[in-house]
Amino acid sequence: MKCPRCESTSYRKNGRRNDKQNYLCKNCGKQFLESAFSRSLETDLLANSNGYTKVSTAETTELSLLKNLPEEEITEKSLSSFSLTLAEQLLQTILSPSWLESAALSQFIQKIQPKAEIKYQLDTGISLLLLDAENLKLDINSELFLASVCKYPLQFKMAFANWKNPSIGKQDIELYNRGYQLVHVPEGKDSADAKMIAFGACIVRSYPTVKEILVCSSDGILSHLCNELQNQGLIVYWVRRQGQTLHIENRNTGKFTHYSLAMATEVPSLEKVVEQIQDLIKNEQDSINTRLHRLTTIASLFQERSNINNKSHHKQPEIEEITPIINNLSAQLIQEDPAKIPNEKTLDKLLLKIIQDIQTKSPQTQVSVSKLGSELRRITGESPNSIIKKLKLGSNFTKYLKSSPTFTLKMNGKEYEVMPLFSE
Repeated sequence: MKCPRCESTSYRKNGRRNDKQNYLCKNCGKQFLESAFSRSLETDLLANSNGYTKVSTAETTELSLLKNLPEEEITEKSLSSFSLTLAEQLLQTILSPSWLESAALSQFIQKIQPKAEIKYQLDTGISLLLLDAENLKLDINSELFLASVCKYPLQFKMAFANWKNPSIGKQDIELYNRGYQLVHVPEGKDSADAKMIAFGACIVRSYPTVKEILVCSSDGILSHLCNELQNQGLIVYWVRRQGQTLHIENRNTGKFTHYSLAMATEVPSLEKVVEQIQDLIKNEQDSINTRLHRLTTIASLFQERSNINNKSHHKQPEIEEITPIINNLSAQLIQEDPAKIPNEKTLDKLLLKIIQDIQTKSPQTQVSVSKLGSELRRITGESPNSIIKKLKLGSNFTKYLKSSPTFTLKMNGKEYEVMPLFSE
């Protein structure tokens, strides 16, 4: 700093004015206040900084006038344009390519990035798993399924046990390799459960971002921990094992999810099973309809070819000759369909066809109930009685034929003969 009158650097402090330090020049006796900006900063501002910004002629003149003013006459208004110039230069420097590629900017981003990640976790939340390793064993597939049940990512996993107990085996090594934090408890009854309850009761204090907790133990005492966690506003899943099945209870909604340990897959609900069966039946019905359509197309082409060849006076088999072939193929297609007889009407049509085929081959043959049932079993792969019960048409095949308006039974010796009343 220099004296504004003689530019001497020899001065001394001389009290304070307006909360600013006052100086007295030893050379000329001029009193002046401490400059708001150092002369070196003014020089830098007037220079061409980094080749990106230049101070205009008007700004240079203004700064020159500001420099020549006595310190006591410098006002806030006179400094406003100078401050604006400084702000513009700083903004242009920050947005310059050299600054964007500088190491200083990279260091700045690295400092603020952890804070941004913490804020993201607070907004999104995490899940946490507590495992009583003495009571329940979780393989990697079971763990992945439990993680899929949660809405938030499973970030922390803790296993409680007396790891010195030889019955644990090498379970500690396996769990540690899968990222579990192992908590050791002393030997004693329910020691692991007690530690889980003590730790879980204050879990929010240690993990403030936790939203969901999986409590993995079949011990009933853990219900106290589940209730406490619910009271803290957390979503709680209580995981228990019964035989080869894991039962996952959402304590907040009461909904159960089941997982088969033997098959390593979720056990579907009754509604899902019904939906899957219906889908299979529909797919098979679509398949049988497609194959029947193809068979009809082949028969039509064969008939067309026969008509053409007949016009050329060549003896060709009549269309009636291929009817038995089509009937046999249709029967085979029906036999492949697991939903072959969906209702009573279809059953009656199939029985009439069987009687017709038998009498076509042997016109004098009488069709008994037992013979009709045998042919029905051969075509469908099911016993006649099971078909009748499945369609809820009675208790057995004979009683159904007696009550059916389509057939009539006539006693012949020890057996009933079946005769159709009409055919479609």
